[in-house]
Amino acid sequence: MTTGPVTGRIHSWDLSTGVDGPGTRFVLFVSGCPLRCLYCANPDTWHMRDGRTVTVDEVMAEIERYRPFLTVAGGGVTVTGGEALLQPAFTAALLRRCKEAGLHTALDTSGFLGTRATDRLLADTDLVLLDIKSFDIAAYRRLTGADLAPTLSFATRLDRLGVPMWIRYVLVPGWTDDLEAVDGLAEFVAGLDTVDRVDVLLFHKLGAAKYEALGIPFPLKDTPVPDAALAERVRERFRARGTTVH
Repeated sequence: MTTGPVTGRIHSWDLSTGVDGPGTRFVLFVSGCPLRCLYCANPDTWHMRDGRTVTVDEVMAEIERYRPFLTVAGGGVTVTGGEALLQPAFTAALLRRCKEAGLHTALDTSGFLGTRATDRLLADTDLVLLDIKSFDIAAYRRLTGADLAPTLSFATRLDRLGVPMWIRYVLVPGWTDDLEAVDGLAEFVAGLDTVDRVDVLLFHKLGAAKYEALGIPFPLKDTPVPDAALAERVRERFRARGTTVH
């Protein structure tokens, strides 16, 4: 029995430096996401139907065009979304090919679909960028429409398997700035041996135009962006527990 090429639905790809993993990254945005985060900057990646179908070979051909940039300072390939684990077969095949090509691999995920990541997929992942939206169960549900538990379970599994992590935490005034919840997350993260750093990312409204173009109300249009003092207070909660913070 023969099988055809592995395909996936993607939104786009781009190059970035210092944001989506170490070095210069080829960042692949896959289509489809089970969460509806109120601050999401990419509502155009929510639905699989809005993406286009590509093969792993086609993506690898594009990646190879940028190899000279990707091999400098530990750069490589990051698979993000949407949610990369909504298409686990495609994501796994792509990560495997990147590893075979000698490229550093990173997976950016909410962890909500962590059970779809096989141990083989994770063995081909050099770094997981794990987005933990809140450590307050009720706030997490209001913010994302989903449960927190699968993400925390995935984090402990990554730690058990020895997979390096960068924890990403979006700071949203009135939503994720409760210091008691931040302290809870900081304690949880401090107990994970494979967490290399925490990135406190500041809420922004750069995706507002996408909502308008799609005819979707932007839920946090009236929410202020965090100021420097608040950001520093939150970062300090992680530093106090020995975690490297950016």
